[in-house]
Amino acid sequence: MKRSGFTLIELSIVLIIIGLIIGAVMKGKDLINSADQKKIYNTWVNQWQVTFNTYQDRTGGVLGDGIINGGTATDPNGQCDNVRLDTTTSVQNKLKAIGLDIPVSNIATSNGGAYKIKGKYTTSTATAYLYWLYSHTDGTYKNRLYITGMPTDVAIAFDTMTDGAINPSAGSFRRYADTSTGTDGTSNTWPDASVTKTVNVSLEL
Repeated sequence: MKRSGFTLIELSIVLIIIGLIIGAVMKGKDLINSADQKKIYNTWVNQWQVTFNTYQDRTGGVLGDGIINGGTATDPNGQCDNVRLDTTTSVQNKLKAIGLDIPVSNIATSNGGAYKIKGKYTTSTATAYLYWLYSHTDGTYKNRLYITGMPTDVAIAFDTMTDGAINPSAGSFRRYADTSTGTDGTSNTWPDASVTKTVNVSLEL
């Protein structure tokens, strides 16, 4: 009696095809995640930087610096007044007054100042501020877009998009640990995203 079944070659071919399909699915997910990250970076993070600079070009003022520019201080001094962008409309009203669009958010109630971001290990709402921050690595204060609660793996991707390299303590995009103490990380490596799932970051304006 003749037995029928799969040969080792046939089984090998089937396993290879299954492997290719799984690889294509995983690659597709990576491409989708990368596209989503680029969209968030371009329409929210980088767009706040562009909007900040455009406001200064058009008005000569620093956005978020003094009441006249949507800040809180009586008189402007060239320094952002640590304005939280998701709970205030003062900055947004100044932008509208000169015909500038508010950067896009996926949270309707955030006034453009917060974005719900899905990372590999967590989904978190990142909140943006216009801050006057001190850098221990540079020893200087600068106006920065300060963002809390960003998924770490997304922050690493944004670091590459901004500076072309992965270093949380150098370049325009950096990790920032704690505004209450005025200290930021000096390590030249990002933390393990599976352990430290969110980080605070800043982008030089």
